[in-house]
Amino acid sequence: MVVFGIQLALDLAAIIAGFLLAYAIRKRVDLGGPFIDFNPDNYQLILAISTVSVLVAFYNRGIYRLKRGFSKIDEFYRICAGTLLGLIFAVFFNSFLLGPNFLYSRIIFLYSMVLIIALVSVVRWLFSSLVDLLRRVGLSQVRMVIVGGGDPTARIVRKVQAVPQLGYVIAGVVCDNNNPDHVCDLPAGTKLLGHLEDLADIVRANEIDEIIITMSGVTQEELFNLVGMCDDLPVNIRIYPEAFQLVTTNEVTISALTGLPLVSVKDVALRGINRFIKRGMDIAISLTLLVIVSPLMLLVAILIKLTSPRGPVFYTQERVGLDGKPFTVFKFRSMRFLGDHESPAWTTPGDPRRTRLGRFIRRYSIDELPQFINVLVGDMSIVGPRPEQPHYVEEFSRTIPRYMRRHKEKAGITGWAQVNGLRGDTSITERTRYDLYYVENWSVLFDLKIMLKTILVIFTDKNAY
Repeated sequence: MVVFGIQLALDLAAIIAGFLLAYAIRKRVDLGGPFIDFNPDNYQLILAISTVSVLVAFYNRGIYRLKRGFSKIDEFYRICAGTLLGLIFAVFFNSFLLGPNFLYSRIIFLYSMVLIIALVSVVRWLFSSLVDLLRRVGLSQVRMVIVGGGDPTARIVRKVQAVPQLGYVIAGVVCDNNNPDHVCDLPAGTKLLGHLEDLADIVRANEIDEIIITMSGVTQEELFNLVGMCDDLPVNIRIYPEAFQLVTTNEVTISALTGLPLVSVKDVALRGINRFIKRGMDIAISLTLLVIVSPLMLLVAILIKLTSPRGPVFYTQERVGLDGKPFTVFKFRSMRFLGDHESPAWTTPGDPRRTRLGRFIRRYSIDELPQFINVLVGDMSIVGPRPEQPHYVEEFSRTIPRYMRRHKEKAGITGWAQVNGLRGDTSITERTRYDLYYVENWSVLFDLKIMLKTILVIFTDKNAY
């Protein structure tokens, strides 16, 4: 509640500052015609209406309901949408309710939109950075206990440990009553707090704020009993839906059919007009980028021939794409040319096959630029599951549930798995979870979010080698 109050106050200050700055700029800069200084009281009323409408729009867009770990890109989307909606409402209110005799400079709203978005974004970034710092040193932490064991628990532990700035602290693990200590399979760095029958006492003794249930195969009765143990305790309870992930990696949503609740576990997002929109984005962005980076691509091609004269400039390889059909993927050659002895193995850290130039272009994903040609000809998309070689696809399809579902969409140059650190020699099962989530939750904004995150990941990803 304290954080919400501070955020609201900072947003209020940023909105007012943005409007006042827009007024000052319009008054002093001759853009949009000479400035007519109408009644100052008019601008005070406009400021009040605009401030309230933007704050209401922020609330409507869910800015004040964002949880720990939210994406800064998602927040920026909501700031832009909230500012635009709020100012549009203010313009309509002024035009239709205050009447034509209420005079003011309308271009101020355009200036205000840009300045409010910029100021709110910067202020929120500074505040969130301060909050992250405080959480790192032990303030505003959320103490968690995980009920269960095995891979799901290990997965949650890895995620929590990777983002200490979120302030989550795993106090320990509670095992199923039927699971002896020696087979509880505790992740490294966690401790066993007890068994399920002692859950309420464990929550009290360890001052737990949140319980995460990861037990697979739990029955409805067992789940109700578990929740009932903590009914009188101020603790949040969440379920990690491992059982659903055998079917989906989609966000499980609840909808209604004539009053009956239905759990949605599979959606088809990319069909009809959405496919047309995605293809149009691919063509427009690929053409633009190829024109912009063509000098860089020419330079890389020349350097490849100068530093590694044996072998071609481009490396081509058969990969599996849409509907399991093979296609030829293009990349700049980053490894020594071995002729008929070319190895199809994955690249690993310190791989001796890489050339000196190859290490650099792989580190910053420059070797992937020719794949925009694959996008133009329709073999790939800019965003999508990364394509694999046929023999890997055959192997993974036998061992990973629903692996071939990822081939119902075009392969991508970048993807949701890659921007979440699952690149290079990382878990294929984890990558598949992220790929299926993308396939079943596609949207234009989701694609744009992944593209923006890709730019950041290029300079920070340690799995690029």
